[in-house]
Amino acid sequence: MKIALDPYMLRALPLDEMVRTVAELGYSHIELSPRDDFMPFFLHPRADDERVAALKQALRTHGVQLSSVLPLYKWSSPDETERQTAVRYWKRMIEITADLECPLMNSEFNGRPERAAESEAAFWRSLEELLPLFEREGIALNLEAHPDDFCEENTPAVDLVRAINKPWVNYLYCAPHTFHLSGAEPTADIAAMMRYAGDKLQHVHIADSFNHKGSSGLRYILNPPGTPARIHQHLDVGQGEVDWDTFFGTLRELNFDGVATACVFAWEERARESSAFMLNRIHKELTA
Repeated sequence: MKIALDPYMLRALPLDEMVRTVAELGYSHIELSPRDDFMPFFLHPRADDERVAALKQALRTHGVQLSSVLPLYKWSSPDETERQTAVRYWKRMIEITADLECPLMNSEFNGRPERAAESEAAFWRSLEELLPLFEREGIALNLEAHPDDFCEENTPAVDLVRAINKPWVNYLYCAPHTFHLSGAEPTADIAAMMRYAGDKLQHVHIADSFNHKGSSGLRYILNPPGTPARIHQHLDVGQGEVDWDTFFGTLRELNFDGVATACVFAWEERARESSAFMLNRIHKELTA
């Protein structure tokens, strides 16, 4: 198993300083997430050969490896021009990931929940173009259901991953999305969701979140009424309401041996303290 840090809270640091900080915190792996000077959200990658080489050198210097690269593009957009643009961005990022000698990419389904069928059709069109590139470069792909994507819940997301029918395309369970993954239910059966993924569960994102639904469905009051906002947090473990005994216990039961990424985003003013705490907790739960 690889324990990685998503260094989003360190994104303002230059690449070498970011990698050095991750190493000083005790992590041996980084899940490279969007940052403006390398791989911005929803835009063409900014990294040229020189910047890719600089990141590779920083990783060697500080003894850290990339567990995965996490780009976010609108590859399931029902707008065909937007979808084609996203595929171009994906192609470049696959090329960069191969240059970085990283064996894994992970991402979200994207698309629009109110146009789910059209978005899924766009997703399959994108896969037809991109799967051969992943296969050629020997890069695996893990996919997660994300709030406000065309596929937001655990069971249909796992089924969709299985439908891709590639042994190197697998499922990512994102703990801070737990209360969205469970759909309309006021509580979330984490163990059942993870067991449903079974051998396809190859990646977890670890951060805490509050149950936005609660028993009444009115845990949070949003204006205007009926807004489709998807509330969730990415907090330190223990600061929210995810059932961590069940989460970690089920991973142990399943003999999880994939990538476990600490992905807290809420505390940039204490990014180092938060990241160190998360590493200690994950080690204690999954490697002790």
